[in-house]
Amino acid sequence: MPPTDASAGPGLDPALGPGPALGPDPASPEDSEDSEDTLALRLPDGFGALGDAAAPAGPGSAPAGELVGDVAAWGPAATPVGLFRLLPVCVERDLSLIHRWMSDPVVAAFWELAGPPVATANHLRSQLDGDGRSVPCLGLLDGTPMSYWELYRADLDPLARHYPSRLQDTGIHLLIGAEGRGRGLGSVLIRAVSDLVLNRRPACSRVVAEPDLRNTPSVAAFLNAGFRFAAEVDLPDKRAALMLRDRSLRDVL
Repeated sequence: MPPTDASAGPGLDPALGPGPALGPDPASPEDSEDSEDTLALRLPDGFGALGDAAAPAGPGSAPAGELVGDVAAWGPAATPVGLFRLLPVCVERDLSLIHRWMSDPVVAAFWELAGPPVATANHLRSQLDGDGRSVPCLGLLDGTPMSYWELYRADLDPLARHYPSRLQDTGIHLLIGAEGRGRGLGSVLIRAVSDLVLNRRPACSRVVAEPDLRNTPSVAAFLNAGFRFAAEVDLPDKRAALMLRDRSLRDVL
């Protein structure tokens, strides 16, 4: 399963990602009132349009019917380590690079996409040929590809069965390639990407991630990026930390 790498520094697992569906997590009082367990069901006709139409339009915001939005139009983010931007994947252009990252033993242990390039290609195309609920992207720092990201509608993912999801919750999966590893970039880039999500998706009230609980540097990177620890959850292959970054707390944490 793909994971979420929050490479905060040397020795951190560079690929910690979504993993399988989370185990049951009792809703807190503040979450339960407006939670939506949307599961991984077929979307009713017009659902995407209704969901995004409710949000005020803004630069790079999602056109009606798009579930994550036009990520290519989101533009760059200035960070303390350089100019960062997300570039939606083109399989023909990017497969060789992404496959090389996926074949790194440290990454492969979490993403499970080592092997022939077709495995990586199928993983990418399953998103690109889907309904838009997951968008695979390269992360470019000062124009150089150095990370891989997946932005997805967590409320439309199987993950939503196992935590008190809200409409428009947006999840992130990531890995940092060897080019960017060991530089303490994890928390900076996680904050940059979650800020882009919150800025460009006004209907999204929080960003979701679930790093492996054993990877304390990764959990620390999410905390340093403004996420809060919500719960410990059992997955088939790991115990994970459910991390949330709330729009209402983004200027506090």
